Amino acid sequence: MKKFRKVLDGLTTSSPGVTIGSPSCGSAAGTPTAAPTPREIDVQETLVSENFQLCKTVRHGFPYQPTALAFDPVQKILAIGSRTGGVRILGRPGVDCYCQHESGAAVLQLQFLINEGALVTACADDTLHLWNLRQRRPAILHSLKFNRERITFCHLPFQSKWLYVGTERGNTHIVNIESFILSGYVIMWNKAIELSTKTHPGPVVHLSDSPKDEGKLLIGFESGTVVQWDLRVKKADFRIYYDEAIHSVSWHHEGKQFMCSHSDGSLTMWNLRNTTKPFQVTFPHGKIQKDGRKESCKPILKVEYKTSRNSEPFVIFSGGLSYDKAGRRPTLTIMHGKAITVLEMDYPIVEFMVLCETPYNNEVQEPYAVVVLLEKDLIVVDLTQSNFPVFENPYPMDVHESPVTCTAYFADCPPDIIPILYSIGAKHKKTGYSQKEWPITGGTWTLGSHTYPEIIITGHADGSIKFWDASAITLQMLYKLKTSKVFEKPKPGEGRAADLVEEDPFAVQMVSWCPQSRIFCVVGISAHIILYRFSKYDANTQIVSLEVRLQCEAEDVISPSENENNPCFSEPSSHSPQLHHQHPVSPGNRTPEGSKDSVPCLKVKDRVVRVPPGYQSELVIQLLWVDGEPPQQITSLDINSAYGLLAFGNCNGLAVVDYLQKTILLCMSTLDLYGASDPYQRLTRSPRRNRQSTSGLTELTDNQQSIDMERSKSPTSVHYPTSLHNDPRVLPEPVASLRASHCSPVFYLLDNVKGPGRKLSLPTDLKTDLDHVNGHCTSPTSQPCSAGKPRIPMGPEGPRLTRRGPGRPPFRKAQSAACMEISLPVSHTEGHASRRAMLQQLHGVTMYSHDEHHSAASYCWSERESRENSFSRSRSSSVSSIDRDTKEAITTLQFGESYGRKSDALPTPCLWVGTSLGVALLIPMSIPTDQEERMEEPVTIGPSGAVQMLKGSVLRFGFLDCMGGIIQSPYEVWKDPNAPEDPDRPRRRKLVHFSPSSSQDAYGEGHLAVVCSERQAKIFLMPSQSCLYVHNITESSFVLRADVVSVSNSVCLACFCANGHVMTLSLPSLRPLMDVNYLPLTDMRIARTFCFTNGGQALYLSSPTEIQRITYSQEMCDNLQEMLGELFTPIETPEAQNRGFLKGFFGGNAQTFDREELFGEAAAGKASRSLAQHIPGQGGMEGMKVAASGVVGDLARARIALDERGQRLGELEERTALMMTSAETFSKHAHELMLKCKDKKWYQF
Repeated sequence: MKKFRKVLDGLTTSSPGVTIGSPSCGSAAGTPTAAPTPREIDVQETLVSENFQLCKTVRHGFPYQPTALAFDPVQKILAIGSRTGGVRILGRPGVDCYCQHESGAAVLQLQFLINEGALVTACADDTLHLWNLRQRRPAILHSLKFNRERITFCHLPFQSKWLYVGTERGNTHIVNIESFILSGYVIMWNKAIELSTKTHPGPVVHLSDSPKDEGKLLIGFESGTVVQWDLRVKKADFRIYYDEAIHSVSWHHEGKQFMCSHSDGSLTMWNLRNTTKPFQVTFPHGKIQKDGRKESCKPILKVEYKTSRNSEPFVIFSGGLSYDKAGRRPTLTIMHGKAITVLEMDYPIVEFMVLCETPYNNEVQEPYAVVVLLEKDLIVVDLTQSNFPVFENPYPMDVHESPVTCTAYFADCPPDIIPILYSIGAKHKKTGYSQKEWPITGGTWTLGSHTYPEIIITGHADGSIKFWDASAITLQMLYKLKTSKVFEKPKPGEGRAADLVEEDPFAVQMVSWCPQSRIFCVVGISAHIILYRFSKYDANTQIVSLEVRLQCEAEDVISPSENENNPCFSEPSSHSPQLHHQHPVSPGNRTPEGSKDSVPCLKVKDRVVRVPPGYQSELVIQLLWVDGEPPQQITSLDINSAYGLLAFGNCNGLAVVDYLQKTILLCMSTLDLYGASDPYQRLTRSPRRNRQSTSGLTELTDNQQSIDMERSKSPTSVHYPTSLHNDPRVLPEPVASLRASHCSPVFYLLDNVKGPGRKLSLPTDLKTDLDHVNGHCTSPTSQPCSAGKPRIPMGPEGPRLTRRGPGRPPFRKAQSAACMEISLPVSHTEGHASRRAMLQQLHGVTMYSHDEHHSAASYCWSERESRENSFSRSRSSSVSSIDRDTKEAITTLQFGESYGRKSDALPTPCLWVGTSLGVALLIPMSIPTDQEERMEEPVTIGPSGAVQMLKGSVLRFGFLDCMGGIIQSPYEVWKDPNAPEDPDRPRRRKLVHFSPSSSQDAYGEGHLAVVCSERQAKIFLMPSQSCLYVHNITESSFVLRADVVSVSNSVCLACFCANGHVMTLSLPSLRPLMDVNYLPLTDMRIARTFCFTNGGQALYLSSPTEIQRITYSQEMCDNLQEMLGELFTPIETPEAQNRGFLKGFFGGNAQTFDREELFGEAAAGKASRSLAQHIPGQGGMEGMKVAASGVVGDLARARIALDERGQRLGELEERTALMMTSAETFSKHAHELMLKCKDKKWYQF
C-alpha cells in the first residue's frame, strides 16, 4: 500500500521541472485557492515497470507495394515480399506472419525450401537471406551479401541444397543453402555463349533445371539468348538466339520442349531436337490487320505451361494485349486447349503463380488454382471449373478498399455485439465465389486462452465505415456502413456540389461509438455529423437534419451596443427567419452575388427512405457556410447515451445538441464559454479596433435565438482567414525558418492511394495546401514564398488579406506523393512552430497552443523588432499576443458525472471541454430524470464552472474514484427502436450510472480527474479542483495521442509522442512506468490513426493498406507465442511417381546426379572472398525474444527444441522400423533357402 498525502492548497510540489506555486495549478486565473481541509488519499498502485513491454503483435491488411510471390506446394503456405523489405507469410485463416528485413531493401524474389520450413529471400541490396520458419516468429539464419554483382534471378530445385543465382552481368553462381557459402563452380556468361558472339547477352532472367535431367541447367538471358548448360561436362548443349527479348521460360513436364514469353507479345515453343527455330510462334492477342501485318502487342511478362492428365494443357500468362486498345485493364489470360479466357483485373498484375498438385517438375502438374498478386489485391482463381470463379478471400485484404482516414479500437466489448454485427453483415456478402475450400491451408492456429471480444472500426475516404472482429489477434470483416446514403448524390455543376464533386465530400474524420447502447456517431470532412441507432429490423425513416451556424467571420463590424441585453444561453423557440442575427457588412467584406451563405456543404435526403437492419441514421447535423466561407472542420466530438446529448467543437466554438428532442442547446464561441473566468483576461476591444479586424459571433439556425454575449465580442481578433485552404497566408518567422533548425527532420508522406478512375487523396481529413512541395515549409498557414527569402509578417495596420472567392473549392486536393518536411522540436523557438504545423495537419484546423504564449516563443503580428522583444515572459506581452493572434479550438470533449463547482455536494452531469490553449473547462448541466420529462422539458446548461490550465493543447480527460479505479461514463442499455411494442410492458429507457460516490463511502465524496495535454498530465481532486499531481511528459516533443486505459487489473495513462516514444504513467501518482522509443520517425498517417485501448493494446496504420497492432503489456507479450499460428507442420513429402521400366529405359525417366560432387569444395574449390560476404544470422532465436524473460522463455525454447527433436525421432523411428522389416524379410528368405538346400548333395548344386 502506497500512501500519498497531499495538502490541497492549490499549490503543487510534484515532479521535477514544476515550480512551486505554478499558476497552472489552482484557480482559473492562476492565483492560489483557499486552502481546504487536508485529507488523506489512500490508493494502492499495483502497476510497476515490470508490467510493461512494447512489442508488435500482428499486422493486418494487404502488403503495401508488393513485389514478389512464392508458394510451398507441400506445406501450402504463401509468401509475399514488398518494396519496403517486408515479407508476409499466409496459411489458413489465423496463420498470418509478418517479417521485416532490417535493411528495408525491396524483396526481388522468394524461394521456399519446399517442405523444409525455410524461405530464401533475394533483396534489392544484392543480399540473400535464409529464414527459419520452424518457429512462430521467423528469424534469419544466414545472409550472403554480393559485393560485385547484382542479383537478378534465383532458382532452387526441389530437394536440392544448391541455389542457382543469376546476376546482372550474365553470370550464374551457386550457393550452398546449408552453410550459405558460395561454391567455386561459376557459369560465366562468356563461356555460356559462343565465342563468336560480339554482344553481351544481358542479365540472367531465367534459371531452371531440365525435368528430364537435373544435370542440365536452362539459362535465359534478357536479350533473347537461351542456353542449356551441362553441369557435368561444363559446356553448353545448345544455344538459342531469338530476336525478341525474353521475359520468362516454362518447361513441359517431360523435359522435351519449353515455352518462352517475349517483349513483342508472342509465345514461342521450342523442341530440344531442333533448336534452330521455334516450332510454334503465337500472338495470343495479336490480330491480323487489313494490310496483312499483325498489330503490335504489349510484352508477355510471365508464362506458365502446365499439363493435366484428363484435359488439354494450360497456358497461363499476364500481359500481351494489343497497344491499340487504350484503357484496357490489366489481364490474366488462360489458354486451355482452344478456349481462351481473359480475366480483367482491377489493378496491375505484380506476379502470378499456378498451384499444382505435385512438387515434382517431371510429373504431370495437374494445376488447380492460380494465385494472382495485384498491386492492391490478392485473388485466387479456381482452374477446376470451366468459368474460372474466384475463391472468397478469408484474409482482410480489403482494409484499403477506400483509403483509411480514421481508426478506433475497442477491447473487451460486450460479448453479444460481434455475433449481431456479423449476422447482419453476412446478409450483404457478395456471391459467385468458388464453392471449394480456400487452397492456402498451411500452418496451424488455435484460439488462445487469453482472448476477449475486440472490435476495430475504420473510417474511409468514400464515407464508408467498416466494423472488424479483432479478437484473438485475427481480423475479420463484420459489417459495413455507407454514410453517403444519408445524402443526395452531388451532381456536377449544381450549386454547392460543384466545388466538392472532385473530392471526397463524405470522408470520415472521426467516429464515436458506445458499444453498450450501440449508438454510433460519425464526423465527416464536410463539417457534418451523423447519428446512428442500431436495429435488427428494417424501417422506413425520415432523417432529421439540424443546421448550425458556428463560424467566426473575419472583418465583420460589431459594436458593443449590438450585443447588450442578449441572453447568455438561449431558450428553445420556433424556427423563424427573423431569429437569424444579421451582421452589418463592411465594404471590405461584401461578398459577390451568388456566394454561399447559410447553406450546408451537402444536401440531406428529405424523403422517407427504407433502411435495412443494422445502423440506421436518425439525425444529421451540418455546419453552414457563412458569406462564402466554408465551415471549419470539426475537431472534437463526444456523445452520451444516458444524457441523450451530443457535443462537438471546432476552432470557432462549441455546440451541444439534444438528440432525443432534436434541438440545439448550446452554440457559442470558445471565448464566450469562459464568461468572467477567462484565464487570459483578454481585453474588450474598442469600436475602432473592431472596425479594423474582428470576428463575428456564433449563430445557429435551428430552433434557437442568436447568441451574442456582452462580455466578449469575438473569440479572437485575427488578421488571417480562418480556413485552412485560403491562398494568402502569413506565418511568424520561426516557422519560415523551419529548415534551418538543427533537429532531425521528420517526413510526412501524404500517400495517394487511389481506386480505379477516381481522384483521391489520403488521408482525406488531412488535406492541406502543399505550396512548397520540394523541401520548403508546407505549413497550412504559410504563404507562398521563394526559397531563402524571409517572410515579412503583416502588422496590424498592414494590408488586409483577401478572402477566398466563392468559386474556390473548400477542400484542396493534396498533391500525389507530396512530402512534408517538419523538424521535431528540440528548442522552444523551433519546437512550437513545427508542433503547430503538425497539429494543423492532424486536426485540420488552424490552432495555437497555450504553451506557445507562456514560453520562450510568444508570437505577435508586428515587425521583426517587436517579435524579438516578445520573448519576454511578461503577462502583458503574452496577453496581447493571444488577444491578436490566436484561434482557440475545442480539442477534446468528455461527458461524465462530476462536480461543476467547488460547493457542489453531489455529482451532476457535466461536460469537460479542452482547448488548444491548454484550458480545461467544466460545464455543468441539469437533465430531467423522468422519461416523459426528458422528452419534453429542456436540458439546461449552467455557466462554466472549473477552469484549469495546462501546457499545450488538451488531449484527453479521464476519471478515477478515490480508490484509483476508473469511472466509466454512464450509458443507456440498448433496446431495439424498431422492435414491436408490448402493450403490457411499455418501453422505458434503462440507464446505467457510474457515480463517483457509489463505492466510496469509506473514502468520502469526490473523484479524481485526469487531464492530459500535449506536454503535461495533471490530476485534480474534485470538487475542490485542487491539483494533486503534475508531470511534464515531454519537453522536446509533444503528445499526439493519450488515453486512460486498463492494464493488468489496474489503470494507467498511455501516451504516444510525435518523436515516436510510447510512454505509460501510473495513476494517480503519474510515475513514469515505461518510455520506449518505438518509432524513430513518425508521419501523419501514423499520427492520425494511432489509438490505445484497454488490455495494453494499440494500433496504427503502418502503411496505406496495413494495420499494425502492438502491445505494451508484459502479460500480452508473454502469451503472444501461444496466440500466434504455427507456420510449419511436419508433413510427409509426397513420393515421386514410379515410372515404368520401358519409359525409363528409353530415356523418359529423369536422371539424378550428385550435386555435392560437382559443387562441393573438394571438386569446385572456394569462391573468391571478395565476391560475396557471409553474414551469420541470429540463429533462430529472434522468435523467442518476446518470451525471453523467466520461465516462459525457457518453456517456449524447450517446446520448440522438443518439437524439432520429436520430428527427428519420428523420422529415426520410421527408418528403424523399415530396417527391421527388411531384416525380417532377409532372415525369412535365408531360412527358406537353408531348408531347400539342407538335404541336397554336393553334386546336386
